[in-house]
Amino acid sequence: MAASSIASPVAQLVPVAAYRKASASAASRDSHWLCPTLSLPQCLGALGGQSAFLSGPILSRKGESQRQCFSRGLQVRCAKAATSGNVAEDIKQHTRLHDLYNQQGQSPWLDNLTRDDLQDGKLQEWVDKGIRGVTDNPSIFEKAVMHSDRYDGQYRELIAAGKTVEQSYWELQITDINDALEVLWPVYAASHGEDGYISIEVSPEVALDTQRTIDSARYLHGRINKPNLMIKIPATKEGVPAIQRMIAEGRNVNVTLIFSLTRYEAVIDAYLAGLEEAAEQLSAEKVAAISSVASFFVSRVDTEVDKRLDAIGTPEAQALKGKAAVAQAKLAYELAQNKFSGPRWQGLATRASAKMQRPLWASTGTKNAAYPDTLYVDQLIGPATVNTMPEKTIQAFMDHGSVARTVDQELDDAHATMRKLKEIGIDMEDVATTLEKAGLDSFGQSFSSLMDSLTKKSEQLTPA
Repeated sequence: MAASSIASPVAQLVPVAAYRKASASAASRDSHWLCPTLSLPQCLGALGGQSAFLSGPILSRKGESQRQCFSRGLQVRCAKAATSGNVAEDIKQHTRLHDLYNQQGQSPWLDNLTRDDLQDGKLQEWVDKGIRGVTDNPSIFEKAVMHSDRYDGQYRELIAAGKTVEQSYWELQITDINDALEVLWPVYAASHGEDGYISIEVSPEVALDTQRTIDSARYLHGRINKPNLMIKIPATKEGVPAIQRMIAEGRNVNVTLIFSLTRYEAVIDAYLAGLEEAAEQLSAEKVAAISSVASFFVSRVDTEVDKRLDAIGTPEAQALKGKAAVAQAKLAYELAQNKFSGPRWQGLATRASAKMQRPLWASTGTKNAAYPDTLYVDQLIGPATVNTMPEKTIQAFMDHGSVARTVDQELDDAHATMRKLKEIGIDMEDVATTLEKAGLDSFGQSFSSLMDSLTKKSEQLTPA
């Protein structure tokens, strides 16, 4: 049966009321709906019994009728065997990313966001392939804005309006974030707020100042008033109190630059304390809507530890290369499981339906060519986790990654690895301090480079 022959929706369309209410531009979305999608048996029937795969709901287009929305939902979401010619050519196929979430409970996110990908439909394609969230940072944005002319028109208008380079930067990025939030909104709605998030980072200039971090996060939440927005806050000593304050105010937070178990535990404690404050001040509904991930950086740990192991140079040291990052991440998962159990957490989960702060594996592209390109994905798969990956790593995982629960397997070996590293002279707290400083310096340099690049671009766009 062709998609066009279906006369009426099989499910009621649901107005995106929560999204419209939260959006500053609600009037422009009055005609938007969540297009219903078929159950797998219905999808099979509509395609004449051909094999099919079902993905989640999609957002209607402005002015699109309910019937058109339903028909497009069928065309986009029901994948068929190659022998059937009844469905649109751009039908999306089942991937390992779907298996990662459906079978193992891990959410794959994309570590990249560009206006080209938004306007050309590539981000939507990634969502169709199983991507469930997006992270962004100044380094990514600099590459995007300097290698595309899609920003030129808006940037020219901002300059003409008297905006500074930095003010223009935030306006350009906020535009991209808002557009990306719409693409990911159906994932957010279908998952009841588990996924569908876009993360935007506070300015690197405020990372060592608690109050300025709080002010920056509030500003971004105010400018982008959408429930599927996350603000990225570095897990510095100064950042941890800001994280607690943001959670207490009911704001979503992506905690970044976590390199040690000690700092990770402090982040979890800040999240729990923030939830406890929120439970006293906010409605149960608002507390239940709070979402947070804790970004534990992975490959950079191996890069730093391997360098130190090479300096030691013994056979015992060489045997430990490439093992520190995965071992520490597994212990981080074990820590999360322990912290999000017991009376303190159960009280929050029961009283306020609070969400667990999920560990997010960041920096998961391998930096050592000698290591498998899916090392930091394959070895850290498990429920209630997120893995944000660059496109190259996603492509590699879809091609030859392994979908199996690994994050809580061989824990004895992980503990043994950490003991051996300590015995051989590797101080993981010092490693974390070094990496945190390097991460802050890198983000700061990227931000400065971005400002320089935008200054040069403004000169090119401004008539002499």
